[in-house]
Amino acid sequence: MSENNTNHESSKQNVAHDNVDHNDSILEETMQEFDPQNASEDDMTIENEIDLDTFKARIAELEGEVKQAKEGTARANAEAYNAQKRMEQEADKSKKFALQKFAKELLEIVDNLERAIENADANDPVAEGVQLTHKALVAVLNKNGVEAVDPQGEKFNADLHEAVGIDADAEADTVGTVLQKGYSLNGRLLRPAMVRVGQ
Repeated sequence: MSENNTNHESSKQNVAHDNVDHNDSILEETMQEFDPQNASEDDMTIENEIDLDTFKARIAELEGEVKQAKEGTARANAEAYNAQKRMEQEADKSKKFALQKFAKELLEIVDNLERAIENADANDPVAEGVQLTHKALVAVLNKNGVEAVDPQGEKFNADLHEAVGIDADAEADTVGTVLQKGYSLNGRLLRPAMVRVGQ
């Protein structure tokens, strides 16, 4: 019985020993398989032929193009904004000065009413009606941005006044007599004042 036991234990040890040997052989085979020195030509890794400098140059080129595109977009946005502002300003000017021609023609009526008032008899009831009409017309013109330029006693200004004669009683370069008042529309001259100037 003891001999059988001994043989049985011995066979167990051999089996265990065989397993260790077998495990060692698998490990060795695996290491040999992945050892670059043992690799065949078919298993060789393809050499890396990528040139990093080429990629860096391409990246820099693409970054430059992106920067140019952003700058172009910014310029286009700025131009669109400026164009919009110009259009708004032009529209505002058009609104402001749309009445220019009409207002200029009304000035002749104002002049005629003023002449009628100057030459009318103070006791004439019609003169009072003319004065009220003149006052109402001037009020409407003022409401729409039309202002009188009456430079009596002011320094002569060629941008606002038109000299049509000499006033011997006035100081040099000073408006002496206003023959016809000037008018402006929202700050823009509609008609210069016709004046005589001192010499």
